Amino acid sequence: MRKEGKASEWAKWLLVLLLLATRAGAAQMAPTLLPLPATARYGQGRLPLKAALKPLLPATTDPITRAAVARTLARLSPAKAAGAATLQIRYGRVGRPELFDEERYSLRVTLMGVSIDAPTSLGVLRALATLEQLPRADKKGRYLPEVDVQDQPRFAWRGLSLDAARHFLPVAVIKRNLDAMAAVKLNVLHWHLTDDQGFRVESKVFPRLHTVGSINGLFYSQAEVREVLAYAAARGIRVVPEFDVPSHTTSWIVAYPRLASNDSTYAPYRLWRTTNVAIDPSRETTYTFLDSLFTEMTTLFPDPYFHVGGDENDGRNWRRTPRIVAWAKTQHLTRADSLTLDKHRVQTYFNRRVLALLQKRGKTMIGWDEILGPDLPKEAVIQSWRGKKGLNEAAHLGHPALLSNGYYLDLNFSAASAYSADPLPPDTPLTPAEQALVLGGEAAMWTEFADSVVVESRIWPRAGAVAERLWSTRAATQSVPDMYRRLGLLSAQLETLGLRHRRAPELLLKQLAGSSSVGPLRSLAEVLEPVKEYKRHFQGYAYTTDSRLNRLVDAAPAESEVARRFAALVDSVVLPPRPGTLGFLPPAPAQVAALRAEAIGWQANDILLQPLLATNPSLAEYAPLSTRLAAVAGVVLERLTQLQAGQAASVAWLAHARATLEAAQAPAGQAELAVVKAARKLAGL
Repeated sequence: MRKEGKASEWAKWLLVLLLLATRAGAAQMAPTLLPLPATARYGQGRLPLKAALKPLLPATTDPITRAAVARTLARLSPAKAAGAATLQIRYGRVGRPELFDEERYSLRVTLMGVSIDAPTSLGVLRALATLEQLPRADKKGRYLPEVDVQDQPRFAWRGLSLDAARHFLPVAVIKRNLDAMAAVKLNVLHWHLTDDQGFRVESKVFPRLHTVGSINGLFYSQAEVREVLAYAAARGIRVVPEFDVPSHTTSWIVAYPRLASNDSTYAPYRLWRTTNVAIDPSRETTYTFLDSLFTEMTTLFPDPYFHVGGDENDGRNWRRTPRIVAWAKTQHLTRADSLTLDKHRVQTYFNRRVLALLQKRGKTMIGWDEILGPDLPKEAVIQSWRGKKGLNEAAHLGHPALLSNGYYLDLNFSAASAYSADPLPPDTPLTPAEQALVLGGEAAMWTEFADSVVVESRIWPRAGAVAERLWSTRAATQSVPDMYRRLGLLSAQLETLGLRHRRAPELLLKQLAGSSSVGPLRSLAEVLEPVKEYKRHFQGYAYTTDSRLNRLVDAAPAESEVARRFAALVDSVVLPPRPGTLGFLPPAPAQVAALRAEAIGWQANDILLQPLLATNPSLAEYAPLSTRLAAVAGVVLERLTQLQAGQAASVAWLAHARATLEAAQAPAGQAELAVVKAARKLAGL
C-alpha cells in the first residue's frame, strides 16, 4: 500500500473493525437479500456449495425457465459435477408479464437441497434471483443458509427508464442493465428511443427518421430491437418503448419537415436544453404519419403498453403560428376569450387522436403527467415525474398511474432519498379504490450527462433502493442503514454479472492520472459528487452532443460511499444537544481515531495531488476542491481535539469554521465535496 493511501485506508478499516466487534454475532445471520422478501425465516443449518446442485424440473418446463435455472446453477457453484443436493422446481403455468401474472413464490433451503414453488414461471425467475443472493462464506467455504422464504411484490410495475436517445446506449449496455434489473426483480424496461437529439430505432416506413434524425447515425436496427426483447423476456422483463410526441421531436422534423408547426427549417439539435418545438397538431397529414409509424412500431414492440411522452411542451410553437391559432378557434380549443390558443386543450385533442391510433392496435397509451386533464379518456396511464400531486390527481380522475418523481437517478440524489419516495405512503390521500390504480413506479436515467461508458455508475447500485421500495412491504423497509449495507452486497454481486459501474470510473481515473499514481486522484474523486439536479447546465461549461464525458466529475460517484461512512462516524460522535451541556458526551476513542485518520489522510493527499492538478490541463479546474478538502480536514481535526478535551468551541473558532466550510461547499468542475455537510455537523454548525 502506498503511503498516501495508508491513513485513509486505516480509517476505513477501523470503522469496519468497530462494526464487526459490536455486531459479530448478528452479522453472520443478517439478511443479504435486496429487495427484502415478505418473510424469511432462517434456521441454523447450512447447505454447502462445494458441488453443484442437481436440477429437478418438470418435464413440461418451458425454455425460458430451463435456461434461467442453468444460469443460476452456473453462478452458484463453479463445480461441474452435481452433488447429492437438489434444486427442485415446481410451478403451475408459464407466466405472462404483460398481463401482470403472479410473481409470488416460496423458496426453501434445507440440508437436502433447495425447493422453489410458484403459481407461474415468473415466480420461479424471482425466486432464482433471491437464491443467487443467499450464498455466504466462512472458513469452510461457500454455503446456503437454511431458510424458508415466502415472497410476492408490493407493486406489479417496477421499472427502469433508460434514455438511449440523447446518448446512444449500445445493445451490450442494455443487456447488462437487464441482467442487473433481473437481479433486483425490476420487471419493466422503459426504453426512451426518441428525443430532440435522435430517433434511435430503425424505421423501414420512414427511414430518414433514423438516418437523418439520429445524430452520429447511431440507432438500433429492428433485428437488434428483437434481440433486446428476447433477452429481456428471458429474464421476465417487459420492454415498453417511448416515442415522445408532440414535443421533443426536433429529430422527427429534421427528417420530415412537413411535421413542423411553422415554416422554419431545423438542423440536427446538438444542445441539451428543451427546444420548445412541437409537431403540428392541426394537419391531418400529421396523424396519417403517426398512424403509419405506430403501425410499424406497435408491431415491432409486442407489449400492450406504448409510451407517447407528452412532456415539456409549453405551446409557444403553436401559439406563434397563425395557421394553428386559426385552426384552434374552429375546433373550440381556445381560452375563455375565444382568441388565445389553449395549449392544454390542444394537446388533449392531440392525445385523444393518438390514443385512438394506439387503441386501434390494441395498445394502452402511457404519457407523462403533462397530458393529464379532465377530457383525457381514463384508459390512458399517467406517469408522474413532477411530483406526487400528478400521481394522486391521475388516480382521483380514474387513471392508472406510475410514480417516477423521487426516482430520477440522473439528479445524483442519494439512495436514501429514492428509498423515502413511496407511491403509496402511509398518509396517502387516495381511497382504497384509487390506490388500486397505482401500478407502481420507475427509476429514470436520463443521459444528458451519462454516455455508454459511465451510465452504469449513475444507475447502480442506487436503482436497487428503488427496486426494494417497489417490491418489498413498507413494514420491512424501515432501516436506511441496513438498506445501505445490503446495497453494498448488491454492488459486489452486480460486478460478478458483468456490470461496469465500478470498473468504468476506475479506468477513467487512470486515464486522467496518466503516468502518475492514480491513488491521490482516486482519494479526491471518492469524496466528490456531481452537482445535483441540472446544475451542470449552468456552471460555465457548455455541453453539447459532441462533449466528451471524460472529466473528473464523470469519474466521481453519484453518491460518495466514503462521505456516507464519514457521516455515519460523525453521527456516532455527535449527540443531540442537552440543556446546560456542550451537546456532546466524551466521544469513543475508536471513532475519534477513525475520523482523525480520515482527515489526516485528506490533508496528506492534497500535498501529493496538487502537482498533478497543476500540470494536467484536464484536471486543473479541480485543484480548488482538493485545497478545500484539506481545509475541511483542518476543521475536523481541530474539533476532534476540542471534543476530546471537553472544550466548548469559541465564538471566533465557530466563525472561522463556518467561513471555511461555506467556502468548501462551492462547486468546481461541476463537482462538489460530499463531506462538508457532515463536517458542519461535527463542528456544531
